[in-house]
Amino acid sequence: MENKGFTLWFTGLSGAGKSTLAQYLTPILKERGCKVEVMDGDEIRENLSKGLGFSKEDRDTNIRRIGYVANLLARNGCAAITAAISPYASVRDEIRKITQTQATFVEVFVFAPLECVEERDTKGLYKKARSGEIKNFTGISDPYEAPETPEVLVDTSKESIEESAQKIIDYLSSKGLLAS
Repeated sequence: MENKGFTLWFTGLSGAGKSTLAQYLTPILKERGCKVEVMDGDEIRENLSKGLGFSKEDRDTNIRRIGYVANLLARNGCAAITAAISPYASVRDEIRKITQTQATFVEVFVFAPLECVEERDTKGLYKKARSGEIKNFTGISDPYEAPETPEVLVDTSKESIEESAQKIIDYLSSKGLLAS
């Protein structure tokens, strides 16, 4: 059986563990026969969305670009993993609708409470946002709209990376998206 393409759309606050989980899952999915591409939010901003700011309009444009590329990959049999905050539900829903016409869209809410991500803040972004040095920072001065019904919910403040990854693998397997 050949694997079908799909998009794993990781959403959550900065520092919740989206990129870490994406990198952890990549070799596991490859071992299961998937072609995998990871689109990390920071890398996309540098290479595909350079020049965009952090207004709602610019964030929406960035997420639409990520969604467009993920859909191209998924419809061609790839496991497209996105790891971007994607704070607004309406744009995530828009990407879901577009993707589902050609491939499978799996929203993964990578949850960690604000206190937890602030403790993990290796880049000092939350501190800068709280001091006013960074404007429009998701979770502090800009909203994050949590998914109401994600296909998979992982809580990185309570689960190990292995436990979170297993939830995702179990979901993909239950939907017939992975070869056994």
